[in-house]
Parts: sequence; structure tokens; C-alpha cells
Amino acid sequence: MDNNKDIRRQMIIAFHEIPGIGWHAIQKAVKHQFWNKRYWSMEDLLEIGLNRSQAKSAAERYEERPWILSDDPSEAVARANAVTLTPFDSNYPSVLREIAQPPWVLYARGRLELLQRPAIAIVGTRVPTAYGRQTAMKLAQELSAADLTVVSGFARGIDSKAHEAAMYEAGSTIAVLPTPIDTCYPPENLSLFHQIAERGLLVSETPIGTPLHPGQFHQRNRVIAALTVGTVVIEGATKSGSLITAKHALEMSREIFAIPGPISSPKSEGPNELIKRGEAKLISNVNDIIEELNWLPDALKAVQASKGNMDSKRAVEGAQLTPEEHKIIGYLQDQPLSINELHELSAIPFGHLNALLLNLCIKRKIELQPGSIYIAL
Repeated sequence: MDNNKDIRRQMIIAFHEIPGIGWHAIQKAVKHQFWNKRYWSMEDLLEIGLNRSQAKSAAERYEERPWILSDDPSEAVARANAVTLTPFDSNYPSVLREIAQPPWVLYARGRLELLQRPAIAIVGTRVPTAYGRQTAMKLAQELSAADLTVVSGFARGIDSKAHEAAMYEAGSTIAVLPTPIDTCYPPENLSLFHQIAERGLLVSETPIGTPLHPGQFHQRNRVIAALTVGTVVIEGATKSGSLITAKHALEMSREIFAIPGPISSPKSEGPNELIKRGEAKLISNVNDIIEELNWLPDALKAVQASKGNMDSKRAVEGAQLTPEEHKIIGYLQDQPLSINELHELSAIPFGHLNALLLNLCIKRKIELQPGSIYIAL
């Protein structure tokens, strides 16, 4: 990692960990290249557009501890056996760069390579029926066995069952936590917490030391949707957290799938309503998902081919490209472009274009850079 990149990421992490500093405040600091400043004065912070409360918090943070860290990760992150990821890191998930406001900082513990694989979210109620539990476990196991990583929110009920079933298959699982990376919530999931840290991946956007508050659950749901190419809803009320995750997925042009349930069951109101409104596709097994996302088989082959050394690398690089993929690479060989610019040039429907770009990233033909700009490799 070059020194300039190291300073940029340290600045982002320092801002992220200041209470009261949100996404837009960090964006202002990045825009004004605040990593070039060794000292944050109130006047500097007000000048770039922070409000007085934010500027005061940031200035006080500097007085307490200079933002340029001597060690990376910080002591608290190291104690949690975790790492920090920012958009300036090569192993920052490419799918997150596609959304409007990608997290500035992710704390991760476990198998980081899972962040680079095609993933499907499974979400649902904390108090499922026997039908819901069995369906979640069966689908999660099938997805993971097919090399798809299962992402969920580590809550009681459907989330926990999905993690448990996916963890021991090839795709494994990612748990997105509402709490800091060193905190297990709910407490009864402590054993599962440690198992996922060893066999899967724990991820959090919340700085260590932050008390739990309701906003962190909405933040978690957004990250779940963003890390995946599709979200499956298995049981949930019409205003539940699982429906909020589905709403985020819809806004991010991700696919939404739903497992139907009895019309007499309040637990099935959410998924049934999504199907009724045409926002979710009705599915019953993993094949329904793979058939809908017709680019997935090639992406999964690329993942399987990359599980080796040079021979595997050559297999990925030599993966056959479709005419549409050749067209996209042609545009990017001329100049770096955003997904919106590629959409205008190619006239490929936005959802399909998003899938093609992800597939080309997996095949290592293109790369997504900070600022949501794609380049040809």
C-alpha cells in the first residue's frame, strides 16, 4: 500500500469514528483532500461545509489523539482480530462501490475473500414458523453448496438459521452486524458469532465502542442489500426489517425474491405482498434464483476457477466473453466510465448492465475504482 493511500484511509477512518460525523461530512473531507492536513482547526472544518457541532467534535478528536495513526489497524480493531476496509483498499467489495453512498469504513473479521464472491441475502422474521425455519435452512444450504455466499443480519430466527445452514458449505456465510465488530447481539448467538468468525465472515459498519441504537439496524439492512446480487425474503410482516432490506435492494437495482406462504399466516404477509405487487419473483429453490440471474453460472465458474494458483488465474482470464461483455470492455478501453455513462452508451437495461459489470469484475476483465468508475484491465 502506498503512503498516500495509507494517509487517505487513515483520515477516513478517523472521521468515521467521530460521533456525529456522517457519510456526507466524510465526503466533504475527501473532496477537499483533508489527508493533506496534519491538524484540523475549527475554521478548516467549517470552511469545507461541516456544521458547527461536527467541526467541534472533529477538532476535539484531534486534540485528544492525532488522526495520523502510528499503527494500522488501531489497537481496538486489532484486539477484535478484525481489519478495516475503505474504498481506497483493493479488497473493498466491488459491489459496494456501485451504490449511491458506499460505506466509508467496514470492519471485518474472518474470511475476507468472501466479499469478492457472488452473494445472495436471506432475510426474514425473528419469530419464524416451522415452515419458515426449514425453508431458510434448506435454501441457505443449497445456495452455499452452489458456491453462492449467503448474507444475512445475524438476528434471531430466519437470519440465524440461514447462517447456520450455509456456514459449512462451499459458499459459506457473511453476517452483517448492527453492533461493532467486537460485540455479539443477540447475546444467545455467541457460539454462532465465534463459528462465523472462524468459518465465514463478520462485517460491521459501526465503530468499536458505539452503543447500540435503532438506527444501526437500518444501516445494517442497507449493507446486507448492497453486498448481494439478490435478496430472498422468507416470512416477515409488511413493515418488518426484512421488508426494509428488500426496499434497499430495490433502490439499488438488485433482484428481490420471495418464498410464498399461506394467505392465512401473518408471517407470510410481507413476502406475499412483494410477489403480489410484482416487486419480488416467486421462488421455491436455488434453481429458480440461478435461472433468473442467467449470468450467475459463468460467474460461479469464474469463482471456482480462481480457487487455485496460476493455472486457475489463466482459466479466469481466458473465460469466454459474451458479445455484450466485449462491447462494455470496448467502451472502457477508450476511457474510464461510470455505470450511468455505460448505460447511455450501450442502451443495455440498467439491471442487466449491473449484472454484466459484476461478472466482468469477477472475470478480472474490468475493475471498479473509487468514485464508482470502471476501468478496463
